[in-house]
Amino acid sequence: MRLNEIGQQLRAYRLESGMRAEEIAARLGVSRAALYRYEKGEVIKLDTVQRLAELLKISPLSLLGIGVEYYSRTIGFFERMRQLEETADQILQVGEPLAYLVTSDEYDALLAQVFAEMAEQSGAEAPTTRALSEQVLGIMAARKRAYQLRRPNLITIIAEPVLQRFLEQGVADSMRVSPTLRAYCRRIAAAEVQNIAAMLETEPMGLQFSLIPGAEPTTSCTLLRQRDRASLAINPFRSDASCVNANGVALVTSAPEAVSSHQRVAETMWRDSLKGATAARRVRELLAAHAVQ
Repeated sequence: MRLNEIGQQLRAYRLESGMRAEEIAARLGVSRAALYRYEKGEVIKLDTVQRLAELLKISPLSLLGIGVEYYSRTIGFFERMRQLEETADQILQVGEPLAYLVTSDEYDALLAQVFAEMAEQSGAEAPTTRALSEQVLGIMAARKRAYQLRRPNLITIIAEPVLQRFLEQGVADSMRVSPTLRAYCRRIAAAEVQNIAAMLETEPMGLQFSLIPGAEPTTSCTLLRQRDRASLAINPFRSDASCVNANGVALVTSAPEAVSSHQRVAETMWRDSLKGATAARRVRELLAAHAVQ
């Protein structure tokens, strides 16, 4: 494993832990600057890896990129996805109602409003919630910037029941927001689905969408391929999930058998799904039937 990859995973696990960099550095007996250097890929001793793993409550093998990585908080998982997306040549996504990397600026602005309202509802925890929300939004914005610079191949397979529910309930459906904001969440959901229909019709270079009719997939996953490596992310956290109260555990692995089995399932879904103008017509039918008017 490359040293910079150890540093990347260290940063993701640090965010996952909720511990401040200063706290980890103090408990390790190093400066905060030294910790940041580790995260940037500076040589790190094995005994330091062991102590870091104990502090972060993970296996040293996970920190070294051997085995499976687990994330129970959106911030840690989104940071890890940012790192993987930055070097991916192809990203294949199954299970979400949209592809976050090509959503509109209005979608991001809405998430900021939803998170701000969530912070207001959290009472004494409002400053902590607000700071966490800003961190998550910053990571998400960095993911989009990296995608726009590199433009890896992006393939998104969307299930019809997931899209219908997204239109009926709107963005951030798992969070309690005011009726006014909920109505706006539905309008933005409709606008994003309109954009998907347009991309299905025009088929921009490097962007592929398809629609699965019938039953909803039982998994939500992303396959990220580089020239010499592939990674699988099992993802319970949608881009519009709460950054505070998300329930689930995400995992990331490069195990060949895990990658290949999910690749086979995704290929079958892609083969059986609607594409192009046919998919666009069905998406517009869903919009007419379920979107806020």
